Amino acid sequence: MHGTLVRVHGSGALLVGPSGIGKSECALDLVARGHALVADDVVRIERRGDALVGTAPPLIRSFLEIRGLGLLYLPDLYGEAAVCVEASVDLVCRLEEWREGVEFDRIGAERATEERAGVAVPVLRLPARPAGSMATLVEAAVREQRLRASGATSAAARIDEALREGRRG
Repeated sequence: MHGTLVRVHGSGALLVGPSGIGKSECALDLVARGHALVADDVVRIERRGDALVGTAPPLIRSFLEIRGLGLLYLPDLYGEAAVCVEASVDLVCRLEEWREGVEFDRIGAERATEERAGVAVPVLRLPARPAGSMATLVEAAVREQRLRASGATSAAARIDEALREGRRG
């Protein structure tokens, strides 16, 4: 499929969205922060048990295409730890152009899912803004998803609980 897969804090974040939205640039920022690229532009996804695992086709493995720079071979620039062969697909981050009047989730109480190869994967719509830091948003999204997966209560659920109990501030 078309997208970019990055291993962030041990979890696979699949970045999807229209061509030119900033998937590869976001991946480059994440790699510069110590995370690892799995695949750029073409991600092969297969089901293994109850999980999805993504890899890159061998011809483009370890390469990242950045408009204006061309193809970058990440092990030469950032070391061998900048790439990995595969990662589970734990979160889909759907990058969308930010436009006035378009609503994005602001509470986060419920996490939408998408089914891929018969596996439900959490998905977030993230607004791509000029000069915004998509890498920071993706890192926070992965951290928050890992908390949810561990059974921790989301921030929205904590606020809802406080309101039900009559606590306000």
